[in-house]
Amino acid sequence: MHKQYLLFTVFTVGAFAVPDGYYQFNCPKEHGQFEDPYQCDKYYECNNGRATEKLCPDGLVFDPESKRVSKCDQPFNVDCGDRKELQPPNQVGVCLRQNGFFPHPDPSMCHIFYNCVNGQELEITCSAGLHFDWETGICVWPETAGRTGCKGNPNRKLNDGFQCPAEYKNVDGNGQIIPHPNFPHPSDCAKFYICLNGVEPRLGACFGGLVYNPETQRCDEPENVPGCEHWQNQSVESEK
Repeated sequence: MHKQYLLFTVFTVGAFAVPDGYYQFNCPKEHGQFEDPYQCDKYYECNNGRATEKLCPDGLVFDPESKRVSKCDQPFNVDCGDRKELQPPNQVGVCLRQNGFFPHPDPSMCHIFYNCVNGQELEITCSAGLHFDWETGICVWPETAGRTGCKGNPNRKLNDGFQCPAEYKNVDGNGQIIPHPNFPHPSDCAKFYICLNGVEPRLGACFGGLVYNPETQRCDEPENVPGCEHWQNQSVESEK
């Protein structure tokens, strides 16, 4: 009875002697790195069963499933689960934290974002027609990003004045969406325009005597394209 009383007294005093929020981590294995149960960017390194508390670089979080030596990764690559807490941010300019991918401070500039490494930012512009998605750290279609009030990156023009049309038929005969539609050249049957993501123009060309067929959006034999039936003969004449 006396021993039981002493043990109870020590436990009781110990339980109330520690400050609020105190947590003592017990190593589940002699060696390894293990996540904190409350804070996603905190982990413990165990050596011979003794735990040392560590923090990921600001902006990164600990991934217990990682097989790498350094288990700190971008938040969008890690499922933190109930580990909701994070260390206080150390913002530098547009870098909301020292490391990570962050949107432009102007919320209307949805196509520009920053890759921050140790507080140094690199400005990145999405391909035309795409918006930065903070949850995935990549550029996606506007409807996927779900951002509002975006100005977007304006449609570009080629030197010959071509600009991708604002409205076009974006589905083919089978009802499939056409992500990069093509458009015929106004005067050259062998040339056509490619609109990347529907807004960024590139000049394409058919070779080997073929011409562009706007119906199939492919290079085809001249006789299959109305108005270009004699294009091969015309191109030979123009080269003389």
